Amino acid sequence: MKALEERIRQEGQILSDTVLKVDSFLNHQVDTALALEIGKEFARLFGSAPITKVLTIEASGIQFAMATAIALGVPFIYAKKKKAITLNEQVYFAEVHSFTRQETYQVSISQKYLDASDHVLIVDDFLATGAALVGLTDIVKKTGAELAGVGCVIEKSFQEGRGLLEQRGIAVRSLARIASMAPGEVHFIEEAGAVIPPVKENVGC
Repeated sequence: MKALEERIRQEGQILSDTVLKVDSFLNHQVDTALALEIGKEFARLFGSAPITKVLTIEASGIQFAMATAIALGVPFIYAKKKKAITLNEQVYFAEVHSFTRQETYQVSISQKYLDASDHVLIVDDFLATGAALVGLTDIVKKTGAELAGVGCVIEKSFQEGRGLLEQRGIAVRSLARIASMAPGEVHFIEEAGAVIPPVKENVGC
């Protein structure tokens, strides 16, 4: 997605060869027009699958999951990092480790909103180590739902996340794939724009 790559070049703050800040337009202050275009692009890439729910994890993936769900005409769900006192029903949960915050936490989703009848697309803002996304795929597997794939806004392709997901047979599409970066420079990998066919197998099969 060229518009996204250009914004990263112009406004992204590259603090080191592993740390990129996009606070001015993606995950602190949000360019809503860009977020909606991101949703449309994920809908284009995965729209051939019979998706019934879009899933993300709070908080930075919410705007992109919502934009994608709007484009697809389906609900979206976000996994909560802390169980609210109002969440009394049974939940699916997984433990994930945050690369950004360097902490491990448990995420949960009410069993009321995801089940074996669903076809799920996972959307998130970053793919780096893949820990959060692996946690979400584990939850989808527990529900018995089918996973259409994983869509990421920005991928640090020099880290292990994509490999972990692809080892599980999961289709991954990222709108901006970073091959390498350092303060003052960023290099992207061209991502093929192929549309993902429907996935018939359950996750992990």
